[in-house]
Amino acid sequence: MRRPVAAMAKEFPDGAYVAPHSHPRAQLLFAARGVMRLATPAEAWIVPPLRAVVIPAGTEHEIRMSGRVAMRTLYIAREAAPWLPERCAVIEVSPLLRELILVAVEEPVEYERGSRGELVMELILREVRAAASVPLHLPLPREPRLRALCAALLADPASPGTLDEWAARVGASSRTLVRLFRRETGLSFALWRQQLRLAEAVSQLACGRAVGLVAEELGYRSASAFAAMFRRALGTTPKRYLAPAGPPSRRD
Repeated sequence: MRRPVAAMAKEFPDGAYVAPHSHPRAQLLFAARGVMRLATPAEAWIVPPLRAVVIPAGTEHEIRMSGRVAMRTLYIAREAAPWLPERCAVIEVSPLLRELILVAVEEPVEYERGSRGELVMELILREVRAAASVPLHLPLPREPRLRALCAALLADPASPGTLDEWAARVGASSRTLVRLFRRETGLSFALWRQQLRLAEAVSQLACGRAVGLVAEELGYRSASAFAAMFRRALGTTPKRYLAPAGPPSRRD
C-alpha cells in the first residue's frame, strides 16, 4: 500500500539541471547542502538550506543546482495534507524539521504502520503545516523580451546593467520595459531586481559567506547599506534571519 508521505535522497553536482517536469503528488524540496534555483512558468525561487519549497501536485517546474546539492525530497499525498498551498511556496525549515527530513530519507519507502517511519512522517506534516512562509518569490513574465532579461538576471543577480542597457540588449525601449515590468510582474524593474538580489543574498549567507563580501558582490556601497536594505525587506538583520538554521547535521 502506498504511504501518504514518501522520502527520497539524491545528490547533484554543481551546475546540474533538472528539466521541466511535474509529479502526481505534492513535493517538498529541501537541500541539506547547496542552493537550488527553481522555476515554474510563472515564478522563480532561490532556495538555500534554511528553506524548502512546497510544489503542488501537477505543477511543472525545473531546477538548477548551485554548488554540490544534497537534495532531500518528500512526496505528499493530497489526502495526507489537504491544507498545503495551491501555489508554490517557500517555507522556513526549523532545526526539528531539518532533522526529521534527514531521518525520513533513511526510512524504507514502505514503512510499517505504527513504525518509527510513520511517526516521523506524521511529525513532518505537523512541522510543515506550522512553518512560516518566506516572501522571496520572483514573478516571471511571459513576454519574450522581458523573459530573456529576467533569465539573464537570474543567471547573474549582481549584473550592474541599467534599464536602458538591458533595453538595448533585448531589443526594446526602456519605456516599453517599464510598462511590461509593471503589467507582467506587478513590480518595477528596480524592485524586481532588489527582490532577486535579496533572495541571492539569503542563499549566499546561508552557505556561510560573510555579509560584507555578499554585499560587495551584489553591488551595495557597504555592508551597512546592504543590512539596511535587508532589514527593510525582511524586518530583521541578516544574522537574526539566518539564526533558525541551527548547527549542521552529520547527515549532510
